[in-house]
Amino acid sequence: MTLLEELKNAIINVEPKKAEETTHLLLNQGVGAADILNQALIPGMDEVGRLFKEGEYYVPEVLVAAKAMNATLNLIEPLLIQGDVPRRGKIVIGTVEGDLHDIGKNLVSMMWKGAGYTIVDLGVDVTPERFVEAVRQEKPDYLAISALLTSTMLHIPAVIQALQAAGLRDDVKVLVGGAPLSQPFANEIGADGYAADATDAVSLVRRIDLEETGT
Repeated sequence: MTLLEELKNAIINVEPKKAEETTHLLLNQGVGAADILNQALIPGMDEVGRLFKEGEYYVPEVLVAAKAMNATLNLIEPLLIQGDVPRRGKIVIGTVEGDLHDIGKNLVSMMWKGAGYTIVDLGVDVTPERFVEAVRQEKPDYLAISALLTSTMLHIPAVIQALQAAGLRDDVKVLVGGAPLSQPFANEIGADGYAADATDAVSLVRRIDLEETGT
């Protein structure tokens, strides 16, 4: 078994310490950051996502797998930037105004990171104005809005309206997710996509990427 396979398995088997140690070995052997990302990290998290989707893994296992992935990312991200390795896209994410829940948001962020996307996390209780400013400054491909409460999900349309008022709505794909949300709600408020969980979130952006680029 190669070290890249060992790293992939460390992520799948939720072993953060082994993932970090194996990454050090790979870097010491001169293995490139892009190879680590594309041959170990992304396929490893893809498998974790499959296990979660099929009910073999639950949120605690996925969170520890994401911790293993982050241990690797922390080591290779500077090399990815330095080497100008292309990322798959940039996503700004935050929990909507009035909502302080972040576990779901954090899990989605970690899964997207593992899939090769650059994440800008605005945190919780994010106002429409803050979302708009982040879109203006970061110029992301996607804006992801999370809500866990029925009362706070009603604030999501205000974010989309603020984007429209700022003339930025056509510049970014708006994605929504959270326990009380649904595809009909996303359609009703004019969002570009809805994800029921972290695995769906990865599938969603990949599908939109394919539709946009044809690659």
